[in-house]
Amino acid sequence: MARFMCMAFVGIIAVALMQCAAAQTVHVVGDNLGWTVPSTGASAYSTWAANKRFVVGDILMFNFRTNEHDVVQVPKASFDACSDDNEIGDVITTGPANMTLSATGEQYYICTIGRHCLAGQKLAITVVATADSPLPSPSPTTPTTPSPATDACAPEAGPTASTTPSGSSPAGTNAPATPNSSSSAVFASFLLSISALVMGLIF
Repeated sequence: MARFMCMAFVGIIAVALMQCAAAQTVHVVGDNLGWTVPSTGASAYSTWAANKRFVVGDILMFNFRTNEHDVVQVPKASFDACSDDNEIGDVITTGPANMTLSATGEQYYICTIGRHCLAGQKLAITVVATADSPLPSPSPTTPTTPSPATDACAPEAGPTASTTPSGSSPAGTNAPATPNSSSSAVFASFLLSISALVMGLIF
């Protein structure tokens, strides 16, 4: 009987850990582009987001170098105007920056440095409650792009995993490494193995 209870306990823990591992995804904003002024304007981030499913509990990783960019969540009106008025939370100036998605609905992020937002460094996403939640129909958005007369920063190459070996960075920079999105599953498997070992020793 004790053996059955032990196996049932380990099974319940395994199921719980696997659900936690599957529920959280780290989305590197822009993938290899990173969080930067895109050469294609705001369409770069809207195209990137269109291919993703954002769920409460997921993490957005804004991959940028400290002092070159920042990120802040703003309401839609501030997003449309590229204004940091009415910020939701603090401006994060140290990269890479991780933001956990804690609420459903539309969420908006911009860079507040110079005219970066006007040049397309802005992101709009829709967050759903669970992975099986239906996606809402996309709302039409008109990306703002600077006119040729503006002095927006020139597009730059974003940090990529291929330019810097993982765990190191060029002298004097904070080049962020791209995370391994399977880290939750690895951690869950490790915890499950340790739990099974402990239960085996106890019973």
